[in-house]
Amino acid sequence: MLISGLSGNEIYCLAQKGWAPGAIVVGNSVYSLGFVRGLTSGFQTLAGGELTSVTELISDGRHAALQRMEEEATRQQAHGLTGVTSELKRVSGLMEFLAIGSAVKAREHAGPFFTTACSGQDLYCQLDAGYEPRHFVIGNVAYALGVGRGILGALRGFAGGEVKQYSDMYNRTRHMALERIENEARQRGANAVVDILTHIVPFGPDVKEMLMIGTASHHPTLGNPSRPITSELTGEELWNLAKIGYAPLRLVLGTSVYALGFGGGIATFFKSFTRGEVNAVTRLIYEAREHALEHLRADAEAAGADAVVGVKLYIDEIGSSFVEVLAIGTAVKRSDSAHTLSETLPPQAIIRDRDTFFDTTTPMAKNLERK
Repeated sequence: MLISGLSGNEIYCLAQKGWAPGAIVVGNSVYSLGFVRGLTSGFQTLAGGELTSVTELISDGRHAALQRMEEEATRQQAHGLTGVTSELKRVSGLMEFLAIGSAVKAREHAGPFFTTACSGQDLYCQLDAGYEPRHFVIGNVAYALGVGRGILGALRGFAGGEVKQYSDMYNRTRHMALERIENEARQRGANAVVDILTHIVPFGPDVKEMLMIGTASHHPTLGNPSRPITSELTGEELWNLAKIGYAPLRLVLGTSVYALGFGGGIATFFKSFTRGEVNAVTRLIYEAREHALEHLRADAEAAGADAVVGVKLYIDEIGSSFVEVLAIGTAVKRSDSAHTLSETLPPQAIIRDRDTFFDTTTPMAKNLERK
């Protein structure tokens, strides 16, 4: 009996490209949390920035789980895996790195075994736009703010405004993750990474992981660029832009960290009684967004882009007095070689499959439920 993680819409779309569903496949690797705590409590966290030993540990754990998943798929005589995820779970004092994917098979397939981070619908769109999947790829960096930066930030926090030490460190860590996913794609013989997803994952006390996952692909018209093309566009967005003659250049991002200011904090306290706009904090958060967009614009101009599309702005509270604003999008450029194989997309390639199981016991799920 077939047990697949693919939905009906995904199965339909892949069938149009000659692919049939295989079984769901799993790989894992388990570490002791005690060992991990030893790495995250050392002197390196005091200085802040990247925690190299933690980055390597997480990367090794994720790649070990992915390799075991691929080995299981090979034993099942699959030709590829799609919808691959790389997760981190805590179970009974242990940390599990978990990789899950859905196997696919073809009646006639002469190419190498491949893995992708995308859904069946996104894979259909990518194939139709000329992107041939090679391998699921990862770029990550584990980082801590550090006591030294915290002292400087605290002093800046009394006045409010951008904390350049934090902004520089956050921008550096986010770009390091992007560079690492590009390097891994290049090692796989790819000239593009599509369908990139970005996660900020809590890892330990005052430690987070910036994780990017995507699908290393090869497009015959891109040649051999010095850096692989990168894109966070969905499959149908990528297809639609190719249809009107645009191709992605690079995932671009910018971060700005602002202190709300001691005065802003007091004002917020008193305004909570009287209600009304807190003008000082309004201005600071507005400026933070503008600065993040300026960083993003500089990235796009350096890449020679015509435009940046799909821009998203995220805001995250750091402690009680700081906010990080992250702007992220895909720089694109008009290209004579951009085209699609089909005139239109089938409805099944556009329909988003809905979740049918919800765990409302976790804090994250409760926050999502309130939105």
